[in-house]
Amino acid sequence: MILKFDIQESIKGIWEKLGGWLDTLILNLPNFLLAIIVFIAFIFIARYAGKLFDRVFRKQIKQDSIRLMAVKVLKAIIILIGFFIALGLLNLDKVLTSVLAGAGVVGLAIGLALQGTLNNTFSGVILSFLPELQIGDWVETNGYAGSVTEINLRNIVIKQSDNNYVVIPNSKIVEEPFKNFTRTARSRIFVNCGVGYESNLEMVEKLTLETIRDNFPQRGNEEVEFMYTGFGDSSINYVVRFWADVTKNRDILVAQHKAIIEIKKAYDAQGVNIPFPIRTIDFKNSLNLNKE
Repeated sequence: MILKFDIQESIKGIWEKLGGWLDTLILNLPNFLLAIIVFIAFIFIARYAGKLFDRVFRKQIKQDSIRLMAVKVLKAIIILIGFFIALGLLNLDKVLTSVLAGAGVVGLAIGLALQGTLNNTFSGVILSFLPELQIGDWVETNGYAGSVTEINLRNIVIKQSDNNYVVIPNSKIVEEPFKNFTRTARSRIFVNCGVGYESNLEMVEKLTLETIRDNFPQRGNEEVEFMYTGFGDSSINYVVRFWADVTKNRDILVAQHKAIIEIKKAYDAQGVNIPFPIRTIDFKNSLNLNKE
């Protein structure tokens, strides 16, 4: 009899527990359905937001890998927001707190383990929105010069003038200065030269300025500048500065090449001497053989 009574009490306790669970489920059923609807709605919002931002990013980011990664990150953030809101509707505050704490710990561990990789990744996202650096630009950075052929989430790839490729981590580009020739259509060219000490300096200045102006038309406020810089061992040295169309390093070399040829032609026609280094050796007869 005692055993039968214990079984009945156990069954009664189970039914009461199940009844309590059923009552709780019925009471929370509206919130549960609302949480599901909210979460599904955020999934659809993330999908359409991803398409919208993909169109926007397509105009700003030329590199497909960075654009797709940015869209995926955005969609994941929207879905996570919907997940947390759904948990809040279910009154699972403790679960939400535990999830956030766990996510923080996991995120910290991953961040420490992938510190260098994440640095390059975030630097790649920054570079993708940086108007001063685009695919096809000719840049000088970290001791290398070339055309940018690729920008991804880890590095940029530069094709040098010798047809070799250089891979540079994104963090190096963000932290170090770089020079972009393509961002400006015109740049100033410097040509250094020297003339003999017997030259008419005023005539040389006038001749050089006329030669450069005839071969390199200046625009707007641009002008050709000529300045003597010092007395050399065999010549009086000067620098002439002028503007030309430059979008890469080769354009500078081409402009200097043309300027040197034209200046040499003009000097030859007017008899202006461009001296080469001269060494004078003075022999003194300190030994007099005829001395008594």
